Amino acid sequence: MENVIMVTGATGVLGREVLERVRRTGLPVRALTRRTELPAEPGVAWFTGNLATGDGLDEAFAGVRTIIHCASDARRPKNDIPAFHRLLDAAKRAGVEHIVNISIVGVDRNPFPYYRIKLEGERLLAESGIGWTNLRATQFPELLNMALKAVSKLPVVIVPARTELQPVDQGEVADRLVELAQGEPAGQVPDLAGPKVYPATRLAKDWLRAAGRRRLVLPVFIPGRIGRAFRSGAQTAPDRAVGVRTWEQYLAAEVSR
Repeated sequence: MENVIMVTGATGVLGREVLERVRRTGLPVRALTRRTELPAEPGVAWFTGNLATGDGLDEAFAGVRTIIHCASDARRPKNDIPAFHRLLDAAKRAGVEHIVNISIVGVDRNPFPYYRIKLEGERLLAESGIGWTNLRATQFPELLNMALKAVSKLPVVIVPARTELQPVDQGEVADRLVELAQGEPAGQVPDLAGPKVYPATRLAKDWLRAAGRRRLVLPVFIPGRIGRAFRSGAQTAPDRAVGVRTWEQYLAAEVSR
């Protein structure tokens, strides 16, 4: 069976990077979007499909061997589990042989609600009967940029106290996902983390300096099990600091004026 690769979440921060890298391999590549007006992009077959309802998935997945699953509804994360069920059901009907899933470092160590949802998705995938590979990565610089841009509209930038993060370039994560998609199902693979661990306060101050904004950075103590998990370093993987591009390099290229 030819390795036709489908990318879900193909218009997102990670999905865009994954789609471009699959296209470069020369393999047949498809992209899933909820839009009815499909992009005209050389080398990519776009399909309209909705993971929230299941509409269009059978047609989109027909003939697909591998799915790289990047889709997530960050504004309504509880929708991710029903969407995962629909993706798995449609993949089984289509005879998909391999699903490569992106998850987050710390989902098994932090009861933060969104992490619990990602962990449940990992469980569903592992028990689906479909060949699977699951990669956990640390924080994407572009998502940190978007979050800091939003909170910096206020006079004070609030960050979790005594919390460390380890940004990893989303392009490097995309490279790894595409590599995994070209191989056989590997189950849970080693985490992918950025080259350096930073206090959240340092990330915020660096971003403000690069963006040319003057704001007070205020560390806030988060109580309970979630706060303890954040302060324990659950979101980092220092032993998997295999990423290359640093936070400073990202800021210089993408944020500095």
